[in-house]
Amino acid sequence: MKKKKVVVIGGGTGLSVLLRGLKTFPVDISAIVTVADDGGSSGRLRKELDIPPPGDVRNVLIALSEVEPLVEELFQHRFSNGNGLSGHSLGNLLLAGMTSITGDFSRGITELSKVLNVRGNVYPAANSSIVLHAEMEDGTIVTGESLIPLEQKKIKRVFLTPEDISPLQSAIRAIEEADIIVLGPGSLYTSVIPNLLVPGVALAIEQSEARKVYICNVMTQSGETDGYTAGDHIQAISDHCGSTLVDEIVVHGAPVSAKVRERYASEGAVPVVVDVNRINSMGVSVVLDHYVIERENMLRHDALKVSKAILRM
Repeated sequence: MKKKKVVVIGGGTGLSVLLRGLKTFPVDISAIVTVADDGGSSGRLRKELDIPPPGDVRNVLIALSEVEPLVEELFQHRFSNGNGLSGHSLGNLLLAGMTSITGDFSRGITELSKVLNVRGNVYPAANSSIVLHAEMEDGTIVTGESLIPLEQKKIKRVFLTPEDISPLQSAIRAIEEADIIVLGPGSLYTSVIPNLLVPGVALAIEQSEARKVYICNVMTQSGETDGYTAGDHIQAISDHCGSTLVDEIVVHGAPVSAKVRERYASEGAVPVVVDVNRINSMGVSVVLDHYVIERENMLRHDALKVSKAILRM
């Protein structure tokens, strides 16, 4: 039997968590990863070496790798001292080095994937540095992925510069050949939508015959999706891409414990309301279940359960 081809598009922690679950199933995985990050070690390497930020790509490579735990730890190791080294993770430096050796970020990822025995393909959404900007409801423009949520204003839209970004053809081909396309989980405006704004990506998704699934965040995100319902997430994708791009939305349908709600309330986050009727009226079906694990008062998607939901549909 031919393996199902699953393309997962996003960034941040949520994407890595999901991929760890998906790689345990007999599927052909391609991850398309956001390269709009401009904070921390990634931001410094991006500025100094003029390469796309490696942080999200690093996490995805490790999530899909099949190596000894010690190698994984080494790759994720962050230097705490050393002039110029402090704050950098070894994996980011290796990605920067491989980009320098091969002369190409995407090729650097491919070569490092072999070293790490990665299950599947990892593609940057674009092969060059891109900058994310947000236009707020009050008309102000904020530049830089890391600064957008800090403004604590309502986002009207996000957009990318430069205007002549080229999509990675292998990423577009993966979308065209996919059986299932998954958007998220991840920050709506800073992890998910930036990938869709790379020219050619949204169009390839729209034209694809694949089933298209959006994995909705369980909690709102301060400075990004304050007060958003699940329907608002889909509306934002639709507003940015000119069409829905989503057939199904996977949402957590169980109450969040008071202890966890209290912990998130300190960050200004509340559970996302699932407005089923509105979502259905947009032509999107809702897949509701208990999809999260509460650990140390934090919520994480249950990667195996979400993976099963995606593959069962």
